[in-house]
Amino acid sequence: MRLSVWGKRASRTCFGVALLGMMLGMSAAQAQQKALRDPAEPAQGAPHGKGPVRMMRAVARQSVDTKSMLALIGKLVACGTRLTLSSWTDPKRGIGCGRDQIVARFEEIAKASGEKLQVSVDKFEATAERTSGKPVPLENVYAILPGTDPALAKTVFLVSGHFDSRPSDVMDPQADAPGADDDGSGVAVSVECARLLSKLAASGKSGYRATILFVAVSGEEQGLLGSTHLVDWLKDKGYTVGGMLDDDIVGDDPAPGAPHRVRLFSGNGDIEDCDSPSRELARAIEEIDGRDAIRMIFRVDRYGRGGDHYPFYKAGLPAVRFTEPLEDYDHQHQTPRMENGIEYGDFAKYLNAAFLGNVARDNAEALRQLAMAPATPTEVRLKGAVTPDAKLSWKADEDAERAGFEVLWRETTETRWTVFDFVTAAGETALKGVSTDNHFFAVRSVGKNGARSIARASQPEVRPAPGTNKK
Repeated sequence: MRLSVWGKRASRTCFGVALLGMMLGMSAAQAQQKALRDPAEPAQGAPHGKGPVRMMRAVARQSVDTKSMLALIGKLVACGTRLTLSSWTDPKRGIGCGRDQIVARFEEIAKASGEKLQVSVDKFEATAERTSGKPVPLENVYAILPGTDPALAKTVFLVSGHFDSRPSDVMDPQADAPGADDDGSGVAVSVECARLLSKLAASGKSGYRATILFVAVSGEEQGLLGSTHLVDWLKDKGYTVGGMLDDDIVGDDPAPGAPHRVRLFSGNGDIEDCDSPSRELARAIEEIDGRDAIRMIFRVDRYGRGGDHYPFYKAGLPAVRFTEPLEDYDHQHQTPRMENGIEYGDFAKYLNAAFLGNVARDNAEALRQLAMAPATPTEVRLKGAVTPDAKLSWKADEDAERAGFEVLWRETTETRWTVFDFVTAAGETALKGVSTDNHFFAVRSVGKNGARSIARASQPEVRPAPGTNKK
């Protein structure tokens, strides 16, 4: 590629700045900052205050049982098809066969956990274009790990995969639809998370303050029907959604160099000048699991596609989607067949066990830490326009297990938050010498155990535009 004259000059300039900085004993980053000639914020130097160190990870990769995950996927594939419009009563073929396999595995895990896990099947009806406009029966499978803190037990963090599958024709209940990757893989992740986290709870090594819900929904391929119902079900049960993790197509990683990072999709929402709860959930997951495990994608979903996190996202709830690095479209939404020497079909032989296990670990660790954290602050407000100091205020209920709050900031062009300060009480704090114009701000709760809540981005003070309040 040929550089323009300006590009060549810019490259020489940057190199010269970095070289000069190193000659003067500065790092390249320090030299670049010096060359930019921006005033320091805050003017008086580094902020003060330090909170508890971050909670250590407890879900080891070797603790993930990929063999049982693949065995469950194999049993789902053996049902022939799991199209939502197929049979709910045939024990050997159809979506009812898939439901039975998931319930049986959840019940095995519940027994091993000393019945800490509570398994149930939620039956309902739904109507959509892909049900020919007629009500059809659907069922979701739930496994609930109740929270131990009375103040947080009605906050729920959930992980979900959809157990329905589809052939090329989404209305054909007779054609085979193995659905190993889409989305037997996501169901296997949800079920394995239930095993990992209920085992930790039974051992006494983890006490989850909030409730964790492990879900397998139906009706995704017919129009996100199971997840849309789930939003209403949670509301009817009085739950507040702390975070929703949707795992859909998370079992394959065929590119050389696998396993790679899993993609994590999050939408921006409608918050003025900042980010949605879903975006903050994505940042929290990346911080818990690490950048070497998570590739954040700042888009609500793949281009032109949709998943079960979408009804939650549209309801203003924090919801994200995990999806494999590069999808193979020959092995999803395809009736099994050979055509021009190419095999089509979503079979288990195309899965990557190492990658699938990594995704399970990433989900389980994120759920564990988020369910052990204090509640997210509320009513985070930013003031300080036309003043030298940014002023943040927020509210939070009393919590004996909370150490305090981290005040977060970032340049408007930066991706991730950094900690500006740690304070022990809710209320208002002034960021001395920090312009409201140049940064975004947020606040998150910090537990004495080191667990962090997802951040709550600040809402700016509403000020009338110049001249609009003239009489």
